[in-house]
Amino acid sequence: MKMAMDTGADALLPGLGDPVIDSQRVFRAVLDAMARPGTLHELPQAVAGSVGAPAPFEAATAAVVLALADQETPVWLDPSADCAAVRQHLRFHCGCPLTGNAAAAVFAVVADPGAMPPLSAFDQGSDEFPDRSTTVIVQVPALTGGAPLELAGPGIRDRVRFAPGGLPAGFRRWVADNHAGFPRGVDLILTSGARLAALPRSTRLEG
Repeated sequence: MKMAMDTGADALLPGLGDPVIDSQRVFRAVLDAMARPGTLHELPQAVAGSVGAPAPFEAATAAVVLALADQETPVWLDPSADCAAVRQHLRFHCGCPLTGNAAAAVFAVVADPGAMPPLSAFDQGSDEFPDRSTTVIVQVPALTGGAPLELAGPGIRDRVRFAPGGLPAGFRRWVADNHAGFPRGVDLILTSGARLAALPRSTRLEG
């Protein structure tokens, strides 16, 4: 009788169903979210239904990391996400190096937003190379129903109300401080289930 293996490649969940096409689909969704801060975007059904998401990752978190990270982009995982299943999944499917230093990460993944470090803990980029800052992917319980943020700035006509749930009490202040350092600062991608939204560093809080 063949015994099921719980370690090694046989235990790996699938990555993106079609790595090239699905990466393009996810990248387009991320770009749309960045272009319209605070608006909700669904992963294409073909991606959401096929991507493997090792716990505690959900579909959008897994898809965004696999689409954006590669062998040249160090990834930081918060303690909740830093488990054997996630590390193995990322190394196998996108080959990204993992770092324990948040400030050295090109991408950071937060699976427990209530315990996330302040945004200042990540690479802020520099005035000469602001694009070298960390992109922080934050998986939240929901993208609606939380404390509302009134957003303004590029890509927003007048204002947008965005109310992600499960974020720490200091998050509003962190976002304000993050924008104050523009063009330096991190970009945020918030995920929940198969949906995502973005808070780029250019976005400011009103009220």
